[in-house]
Amino acid sequence: MDRYQRVEKPRNETPISQNEIRITTQGRMRNYISYGMSLLEESGHDEISIKAMGRAINKTVMVVELIKRRVSGLHQNTSTESVDITDTWEPLEEGLLPLETTRHVSMITITLSKKPLDTSSPGYQPPIPAEEVKPAFDYDHEESYPPGRGRGRGGGRRGRGRGNLIFIFL
Repeated sequence: MDRYQRVEKPRNETPISQNEIRITTQGRMRNYISYGMSLLEESGHDEISIKAMGRAINKTVMVVELIKRRVSGLHQNTSTESVDITDTWEPLEEGLLPLETTRHVSMITITLSKKPLDTSSPGYQPPIPAEEVKPAFDYDHEESYPPGRGRGRGGGRRGRGRGNLIFIFL
């Protein structure tokens, strides 16, 4: 694919409802968590829908689990599907034909609700026990994980090679 460049197509964005969160790989987890909690606690929504595609699915599951551990009594319903995305590639050299590739991208939708959801749904999860729910605090997971560690070996306290020097004078 070195001799091709992808053609950016305009996206037909569907409107986002007020109680919907779309998670991307670039977004910060703490922003998604605080926004989801504010929708449930301050904005008066009884239900939020959290959606993601592809590589953002792992982050979505973590965000949902952390929200469930901060807001008590949340029922969860999870659904997955697959979407086909077609990419168009233009040749950079003469004599080559344009290409179209289709990729199958996984998509997840997780609904968190204060009210009971359809318990017969295969993706339903009841609320976690109240003793596992901790009150909200300023959550800064990404910057301080793992706690108390510097960069690299030695915790970042010394420069490279200092302290272990041996001088031999002849």
